[in-house]
Amino acid sequence: MFGFGTKNVGIDLGTANTLVYIEGKGIVVNEPSVVARNTQDDTVIAVGAEARAMIGRTPANVTAIRPMKDGVIADYDTTTAMLKYFLNKAFAGKNAHPAVMVCVPSGVTEVEKRAVQDAAKVAGAKDAFVIEEPYAAAIGAGLPVMDPTGSMVVDIGGGTTDVATISLGGIVSSRSIRNAGDKMDEAIVAYIRAHFNLLIGERTAEEIKMTIGSASVAAAKDLDDMAIRGRDLLSGLPETIDITAVDVAKAIQEVIQAIIDAVKDTLEETSPEIAADVIDHGIVLTGGGALLKDLASVISDATKVPVFIAQDPLDCVAKGTGESLKNLDALKH
Repeated sequence: MFGFGTKNVGIDLGTANTLVYIEGKGIVVNEPSVVARNTQDDTVIAVGAEARAMIGRTPANVTAIRPMKDGVIADYDTTTAMLKYFLNKAFAGKNAHPAVMVCVPSGVTEVEKRAVQDAAKVAGAKDAFVIEEPYAAAIGAGLPVMDPTGSMVVDIGGGTTDVATISLGGIVSSRSIRNAGDKMDEAIVAYIRAHFNLLIGERTAEEIKMTIGSASVAAAKDLDDMAIRGRDLLSGLPETIDITAVDVAKAIQEVIQAIIDAVKDTLEETSPEIAADVIDHGIVLTGGGALLKDLASVISDATKVPVFIAQDPLDCVAKGTGESLKNLDALKH
């Protein structure tokens, strides 16, 4: 445990989940990016998994919120409190002041980057640096980012989908769109409300997506139905209905198309040499969205390029952020 407080830390500060990576130890924290606050005295009641369990179930004086929206900080004070909690948990309550590397979506402004760095410092970091999410994802997925070979990564998180081609240690072309996991959940809620007069919560929508969600309407025909509970909008009473996987696939088609368009736009923007490398080596999917059934084949069909899912796609950004800590000295100069 000697020198524990001096270990550098990588943080995947996601809209849906936050992962903390400690140099030499790997991922030590993986919890939902949710904070529950008492609105009367503004105290933090719970953070992470405990706070997520409260979403949609809180009394009037408690709010469970996600302080990150579309990959950037929406509520600065709450994000700082959340980071402080996660760092404290990562270092088992020891008073550590590590150098921290935090990932941000590729499309963020300098102001948004600065907000992330400031929040990390207020939370207890001695120094804070940022790394772009698709670049971290590519490192975490084991792609040869330093080689003169073009690689392409599509990182589908909760708030953003980041698409990038990478070569010689840098991003060549990229797109960051606010169409990702959360938008799929919202689309499922809206579809069920419109077609079944049933109101469901975001947690139920996410469960539906993970259980019977598919990127392909055709492939969804082979999946089972699912019983879901919600509130009937006509009677106002609780009700259980069966929903088909085809319904879910139809609900999220717009979001899937937006992701495909972002991939195509990024490919069109890149040089013929890198495009040729991508055709040879394929596109790699990372992030929680990579786990959506049939997504790889749908993107492959649309782009005519092979598509692979990274090993442990949920951990790629955190691992890559952690790996990049090895080059921290170069960033300090």
